[in-house]
Amino acid sequence: MKFASKLVHFDSNPGDPLRPMVTPIYQTATFEQEHADSFGKFDYSRSGNPTRRVLEDQMAVLENGTRGFAFSSGMTAVANVTRLLKAGDEILADWDLYGGTARLFGGVLPRTGIKVRYVDASNAANIEEHISPATRMIYVESPTNPMLRIINLKATAVVAKRRGLLLCVDNSTMSPYLQNPLDLGADIALHSATKFLCGHSDVTGGVIVVKDEKLAEDIYYLQNAEGTALGPFDCYLLLRGLKTLKVRMDAQQHNATLIANFLSTHPGVRKVFYPGNSSHIGHPIHQAQARGSGAVLSFTAAGAAAAKSIAEKSELFRISVSFGSVSSTISIPVKMSHASVPAEMLAFRSIPESLLRLSIGIEDVDDLISDLSRCLDQA
Repeated sequence: MKFASKLVHFDSNPGDPLRPMVTPIYQTATFEQEHADSFGKFDYSRSGNPTRRVLEDQMAVLENGTRGFAFSSGMTAVANVTRLLKAGDEILADWDLYGGTARLFGGVLPRTGIKVRYVDASNAANIEEHISPATRMIYVESPTNPMLRIINLKATAVVAKRRGLLLCVDNSTMSPYLQNPLDLGADIALHSATKFLCGHSDVTGGVIVVKDEKLAEDIYYLQNAEGTALGPFDCYLLLRGLKTLKVRMDAQQHNATLIANFLSTHPGVRKVFYPGNSSHIGHPIHQAQARGSGAVLSFTAAGAAAAKSIAEKSELFRISVSFGSVSSTISIPVKMSHASVPAEMLAFRSIPESLLRLSIGIEDVDDLISDLSRCLDQA
């Protein structure tokens, strides 16, 4: 089946003789066992839940992996990945990461003895040059958040395999509809399910998908041991949101392309960051590894005051730290989603105070452009 069909045609109720069209919410903590000396398929929802299993299996299919895992948040998924390492190990990460990931890497991992070093990962040769004997994992996003830089995932995977390292790719800005990191050689595809997977701003969740069975066993062990799994009701909402992923993203991406074109010609805009633009430095690589340009873009206004004015005067773009919803949002990353970046990491970052990040929704694109035009003119 093609992707659109996979989104709605899957076994939503394995083993249920009633065959309901929608996966039931198994809102239970425990399951009665048939025998006192052995467990059945499910015993305790922390260890496994039928609603969550359907979601995890569906995500594995969509990301072309073998096993999927649903977590209580995107950050819980990121934290789970870091648990694969031990004290003395090192993560080599691209410098342009989500602010929450930067906070975890800079403020929490040092307490565990895990070191993180940052590098410009847009050049695979540069990554290999900075690998040390302690390096165990390469961690990247592509496109990055919020600068929309492009990482050559296939080339990075070649380096990782050659050096015996794990490659984890945060695929939140693309979703499995537009990009599949595992197909490009990554070991771990990670998502903040709060974003495009859900699409309606009503679920906080995270997803990991892998191909390697040993790696899957390690991730499951950690998920179960630390009790970080997503609850059944949130799994139900996420399954419902996933069914419209293609429809939503087609509309959002269409709008984003037109808005990026508009912003590129407005005198109040200094620079537009959108991988769909042919002028984007990473455009050729992105086109080779993804099936679309997504619905997140950034641009720099005339200055910090102008950026603040645009964000606050917009009527259709809601000020929000997240992205991926059917409703358009706007934010100043350096003051919001990336305000938690540790001081020692700032030397590697070049996020201007005038940078605005837009997440494009499904509204009428003419209304969105009119709103932005008014705000830019006033600023």
